[in-house]
Amino acid sequence: MRGGEGRGGGRGRRRVFAGDELRLVLLALIADKPRHGYDLIREIEERTGGAYAPSPGVVYPTLTLLADMDHIAEQAAEGAKKLYAITPAGEAHLAENAEEVAQLMGRLAELGTQREKSDRSPVRRAMGNLKMAVMQRLNDDDVDQETAHAIVDIIDAAARKVERI
Repeated sequence: MRGGEGRGGGRGRRRVFAGDELRLVLLALIADKPRHGYDLIREIEERTGGAYAPSPGVVYPTLTLLADMDHIAEQAAEGAKKLYAITPAGEAHLAENAEEVAQLMGRLAELGTQREKSDRSPVRRAMGNLKMAVMQRLNDDDVDQETAHAIVDIIDAAARKVERI
């Protein structure tokens, strides 16, 4: 993948969007409703099912650039957070790049779909539990061949059940 920095579900940093692509994604999200930086990060993370969240070190400079380009403008907001809204120039830029914006938003949705399909952590956890239980039982002093064969039978029966699902 390419582009801006982000975090990938605790598996380290990875690139998902090029700088110009992230600008369009942020602009499109701001066009939906005025947002602040942290809200944009959370929205992207939510749309990807947690698979990707751009870092604040990428989002905030991008917001500054979008403001410098007159694509967004700061609005009055409660608290210290800067709230950004799209400008007419930003709307025109989105319209000019509507096809690319649609592809980028589709990419966000696809990341979420892939994450949903590949999130098998409960299965991995259960497999780890089984491995630990088997290893602990086999390390007990009172394990004889009959017990070992019983463990094998249980594991083989579980494998057959999984294959039939």
